[in-house]
Amino acid sequence: MFNYQKTMERNIVFSEGEYYHIFNRGTEKRKIFLTNKDKDRFVKLLFVCNSKKPVVFKLIQGFPLEEIDRGETLVDVICYCLMDNHFHILLKEKIERGTSLFMNKLCTAYSMYFNTKNERTGNLFQGNFKAFHADEDKYLKYLFSYIHLNSIKLIDSAWKEKKITNIKKAKEFLQKYKYSSYVDYIGIKREEVLILNIKESPKYFEDKKEFEEITHEWLNYDNLEEV
Repeated sequence: MFNYQKTMERNIVFSEGEYYHIFNRGTEKRKIFLTNKDKDRFVKLLFVCNSKKPVVFKLIQGFPLEEIDRGETLVDVICYCLMDNHFHILLKEKIERGTSLFMNKLCTAYSMYFNTKNERTGNLFQGNFKAFHADEDKYLKYLFSYIHLNSIKLIDSAWKEKKITNIKKAKEFLQKYKYSSYVDYIGIKREEVLILNIKESPKYFEDKKEFEEITHEWLNYDNLEEV
């Protein structure tokens, strides 16, 4: 298995053309998504914040992603998954400081929305976002499964510590959970695929079927590493 207890320096220097596993959770592990509407907002922000343009959400609210002109992007988003109290994103640094600019815009825009909606003040996230440099092929390939399989905890909270109880149910859930890019990688057509730049994804999988098979293989393990 993998050892992720690397130095998780928030001072990490992001380099163009390199891949990074980005994640953050709610302060005191609180929920940052209370409703599906919250997750819908964050997913849309994944698209619109990946831009050099300022975010004025009210000007694009209600517009499909394909009608939003965001101009030049800051990063290449490879995959993602939203949980109730945290999120995971795998991305590739595209321009200098692109990752930091993108994440600052994303977390600020979502925090402002969440705090206004719920009449609260203060930090929503547990400090600055965390980042691992995915500098090894073995680790980077594993992240596709690790990130997408996170959502299984929503239906089987202890599956990473124990063997999963119902693999068929887990596979069906993965195909239906819309707050993850898993459905885009298996070819289900939807507008959220525009968030991703799959062309910049490492070519680890011959086709959608192989991607699905490799991801499902990890469901048989009872010690999937936590990050």
